[in-house]
Amino acid sequence: MSNPDEVAGNVANSRRVEDDVTIMASTDTPGARDVGSDVGSGTDLDSHEAYVRLEREIALLLRRSRAISGRLAGELHHDLDGAAYGLLVLLDDAGPLRASDVVARLGLDKSTVSRQVASLVDLGLIDRAADPGDGRAQVLSTSVEGHRRLSELRDARRARWEADLADWATRDVATLAQLLGRLNRLGEAREAEAGSGD
Repeated sequence: MSNPDEVAGNVANSRRVEDDVTIMASTDTPGARDVGSDVGSGTDLDSHEAYVRLEREIALLLRRSRAISGRLAGELHHDLDGAAYGLLVLLDDAGPLRASDVVARLGLDKSTVSRQVASLVDLGLIDRAADPGDGRAQVLSTSVEGHRRLSELRDARRARWEADLADWATRDVATLAQLLGRLNRLGEAREAEAGSGD
């Protein structure tokens, strides 16, 4: 494992990691324009154009998210990859979880999740134990060290968001979080529906 001073230095550099998020979509998407004045101004938006904009912005967000996850993983531990970082975040937010629940929630095959779990266990970032209700199953949870490192990174990221959105009204920040939450619930429902059809 990397020493604590190295981890602290990496966390201090997390501002660099989030730089991608603060670049306006118009600089990254051909033909994109600032539409902030259209939103909530009473302007009637064309339905098709609204969905075109939504798809564009979500695609941009996903591209940046993948890149940022890889960088954050490296800051958490130099041997950690971006996909395993996502698994660690899931366990920290929703764990402890059975290995089968992790597979279902991430939408990955068992062998991929098994490799990621083995990597995280080897790095000391998650703990694996027998499920008390079913000895054949495993229960996964973040280790004390994994939770500590992840919390430091997430605190630094939240501080960056607060700085970047300092000129936003608190109501706007809360509305964005609420709308993203609704979108995530929709995605979770679709995934559950697809999983039940297997």
